[in-house]
Amino acid sequence: MADRWAHGAVPFIDIWDRKPLGLFALYRLFHALPGDPVIAYQLAGIASTAAAALVVRRLALELAPPRGAWLAGMVYVCAMPAFNCALGQSPVFYNPLVALAALLVLRSWQQEDTAALLRLGGVAMTLIGLALQIKYAAVFEGVALGVLLLARGWHARWPLPRLAGAALLWCGLALAPTLAAFAAYALQGQAHAFVFANFTSVLERLPDGAPSWRRLLKLSAGLSPFALAIAFDPLRRAARGDLIRSRARRVLGCWAGAAVLGFLAFGTWYDHYAGPLLAPLAVLAAPSLAAAVRGGKPWQARWSGRFLLLASAIGGLVVMAGAVENHGTADQYHRAIALLRANVHGGCYFQFDGAPALYRGVDACIPTRFAFPNHLNTWTEAPAVGADPATEVARIMAARPDVVQVSEASEEDLYLPNRQTRTIMNQALARDYVRFAEMTLGNERYGLYRPR
Repeated sequence: MADRWAHGAVPFIDIWDRKPLGLFALYRLFHALPGDPVIAYQLAGIASTAAAALVVRRLALELAPPRGAWLAGMVYVCAMPAFNCALGQSPVFYNPLVALAALLVLRSWQQEDTAALLRLGGVAMTLIGLALQIKYAAVFEGVALGVLLLARGWHARWPLPRLAGAALLWCGLALAPTLAAFAAYALQGQAHAFVFANFTSVLERLPDGAPSWRRLLKLSAGLSPFALAIAFDPLRRAARGDLIRSRARRVLGCWAGAAVLGFLAFGTWYDHYAGPLLAPLAVLAAPSLAAAVRGGKPWQARWSGRFLLLASAIGGLVVMAGAVENHGTADQYHRAIALLRANVHGGCYFQFDGAPALYRGVDACIPTRFAFPNHLNTWTEAPAVGADPATEVARIMAARPDVVQVSEASEEDLYLPNRQTRTIMNQALARDYVRFAEMTLGNERYGLYRPR
């Protein structure tokens, strides 16, 4: 998206996806930096993960001794790749913003004097506003933190007019980045395109059915070490008599609960959707992690902490190794790029199935604004892209792209295939195209076709 934006395409209009403009703007920045933009976003992802881990460590100090707080930060670093959030997924970039907002809200509850509450809340909600422009799922955590700020004002006996004024200010700051993006499109007469891509289309997407429930079971198993470590917290009882620690536990628990609600609400449950859970869960697990390294008591806390450390470390390594096996190596990518470039003779390259990263490497015309294959090749997306996928695929093939890429997997192995668009594709290939090569990326094989 950032690459096509840099070449003049307008997000949501000339090239379509349903992510906030801020995420595309972030990658547009990476694209503008000197050198390889892939390396740039990966370095930025490493820095962002480290920043979030430091905030996790700081928050965990409110619940656990320093050794547990440091281990909570380490668990966050290890667990992010374990849930396929390494380097570039959106939670990598918005988790530090939300965690820092949570720290500011916690500060507001720890200070007896509420003179700084308006300012702390304003900074926290500004951070939430920026996070929303990276991923709208942050709205759940943002609402929870906003309610906690209002509850702090209520607890301090702020009069209702003052409380209402603060609420308006904080809501305005949280919504300001999104309203600014909307205004930019409205001024171009494209308000509907912005609203549809950002808000409406996700509601029109069909549920995945059984595959989504299988993903939820897998993710529940993956998150179970966090649940055990939190359940066997050895300091919970001691915290009941400590007002400061008790408040911290309630604030951080509300944050974690909102993150869990946001995860459950969308219903598709891809592994990286668990990314926002990892910061608050790592914080709450810190007491058991502290018990893990010094032989603390009770034994349930000690062993649940060790289990979490081991599971996050091994999980991160296994998932990253699996990603290379499933999606391919840099060498495979460069071989694929060379093959495609040699056969795109100034025309268009169309992926009906495949990895959109190839579009940037080939640097050829894309014959559709629906460049992400799942928008046209899966039935769940059919009513949710603002166009009829069958009509769009027929139009693309009538224009005769120079190279067409199609998966060679059997239909039963394809993910939720749109049989209507796949039939149109197969008929067009049989009538007008000839297969000239095969391409492999990881465990996926693709047939490449050119016009007869």
